[in-house]
Amino acid sequence: MCMKQVLLYLLLTATFFSCSKDDDFKPDEPKMKADQEKNVKYGSNQLQALDYYLPANRSATTTKVIILIHGGAWADGDKSDENFQPVVDSIRKRLPDWAIFNLNYRLVTAIGNRFPAQEEDIKTAIQYIYDRRQTFGISDKWVLAGASAGAHLALLQAYKYNTPIKPKAVVDFFGPTDMTALYNWSDATTKIGLGILLNGTPSSNSTMYHNSSPINYVSAAPPTIILQGGLDDTVPKEQSEALRDKLAAQGTTHQYVFYANQSHGWSDPSIWYDCLNKVQSFLSTNVP
Repeated sequence: MCMKQVLLYLLLTATFFSCSKDDDFKPDEPKMKADQEKNVKYGSNQLQALDYYLPANRSATTTKVIILIHGGAWADGDKSDENFQPVVDSIRKRLPDWAIFNLNYRLVTAIGNRFPAQEEDIKTAIQYIYDRRQTFGISDKWVLAGASAGAHLALLQAYKYNTPIKPKAVVDFFGPTDMTALYNWSDATTKIGLGILLNGTPSSNSTMYHNSSPINYVSAAPPTIILQGGLDDTVPKEQSEALRDKLAAQGTTHQYVFYANQSHGWSDPSIWYDCLNKVQSFLSTNVP
């Protein structure tokens, strides 16, 4: 090989390796397939379970998360019952690129699972999901949403805790916000139920009523959308109005959606269509 050929060979070799450095070659990120699973255990109790729905092509940097929590007066209900499942299905259709986690939690009985068991379960489920965020392929943009008692638990988690993650927003479908005021407003039967749940009355166990009231933790509230019916005889509109006013007083981003002629857990499809449109718009604005 002549000297000219050797020099040409060395030049081409150097050029090849200089263009092949690790920092110049970046393979495509593997595409993740859509995945879903039901009744995944996040604790030892049979009710400590969740369903998840993960979109295709999700990413740990971009895929947003919504946590759904069912209602039922902390004593009833299920993540897949006939009242809540249509809401889950609608949210899946409206937010197809979001990861959705639908939670169950321990229900209070006459002999056990008194509060804060339900609060602790939501916190445990959040930690379970967070610890597996890389496996799930989800980002740190999380939203909590719930209906009735589930909205109470969503608000409490979103307002009271900033670890392991601080939610970017919370969706409150007619949830209790002030447990003392709710007790004082309620009829005798509901008072008995609240007394069992919170292990006493506001007089005998004031600390529990204070600690279980989301309205006492609004100083750390993320953007909040509140949806309330004017004829609600389970969670009165004053509960939502009090939260609205406190959020407004401290300048927290919020939206109050009021349906004057609707009772608790409205069943009118047109109302659900409208309110879910508003939720979708609120999240689009506040969780970019």
